[in-house]
Amino acid sequence: MIRGFGWLIRALLFVVLLGFALSNVEPVSLQFFGIPQFEWRAPLVVILLAVFAAGALLGVLATMPLVLRRNRELSQLRRDRAAADPSPAPPLAAVSSASAAADTQGRV
Repeated sequence: MIRGFGWLIRALLFVVLLGFALSNVEPVSLQFFGIPQFEWRAPLVVILLAVFAAGALLGVLATMPLVLRRNRELSQLRRDRAAADPSPAPPLAAVSSASAAADTQGRV
């Protein structure tokens, strides 16, 4: 039911944005710093989409140094842990069965 509600919200958002795009097809003029040579004429919805895409791209590029630093730190920590403990960890199933056996022995 929740999945259907999510799709309903997406469909409504799509219809609203489609209506916005279809109602803003008149060409507008965008000048950069008031210089006539740097004028861009396009429909308003295209300009808004381009500005939104540029903002999203700048946001992703701004977070990349942090993500790369975290990935380097994580890989360094994994290498340090592997060097400190060369024995592999026991499989999860073996740990689960051993703890279950300990629980049953403690209850008897």
